[in-house]
Amino acid sequence: MKCRVCEIKSPGQQAGAGNLVICEILRIPIEESILNESKGIDQKKLHQVARLGGNWYCRVDETNLFEAEKPNIRLVIWIDALPENIHNSNMLSGSNLGSLANLHEMPSIDPAFQEERLKNIFQYYSAEPEEMEKELHIYAKFLLDQGKVQDAWQVLLS
Repeated sequence: MKCRVCEIKSPGQQAGAGNLVICEILRIPIEESILNESKGIDQKKLHQVARLGGNWYCRVDETNLFEAEKPNIRLVIWIDALPENIHNSNMLSGSNLGSLANLHEMPSIDPAFQEERLKNIFQYYSAEPEEMEKELHIYAKFLLDQGKVQDAWQVLLS
């Protein structure tokens, strides 16, 4: 990338502190072979390396790429407004909570939502409410990881 340096910040003087260089990108030369049919960058063709902490790096390839919807530009629920049992879940990741909170309004229970796995959870764990909630959150996580946000909400609201 061709850049113009705007500012250099030093976060500290200790070994490894480095510098934060803030730049304005002026030009990005892009090889056409990494473009997709829409002339956008095909992330699977980049073969990037990510810098982690210490001496650790990560090779970015198709096996560890995933997509997440961009945040809505309209007001959303926000994670802090999620029901407490969902917000404090030990099963749902921050990404899962973000997906649940990225709606314009809190969903309501859909009586038409019928799902076999959900019925099995209720039947098997009916005598153990804490275990039932854990299983519901595990199932919701599975659905969220598949991008099925509305279904996950129905599971969590059940």
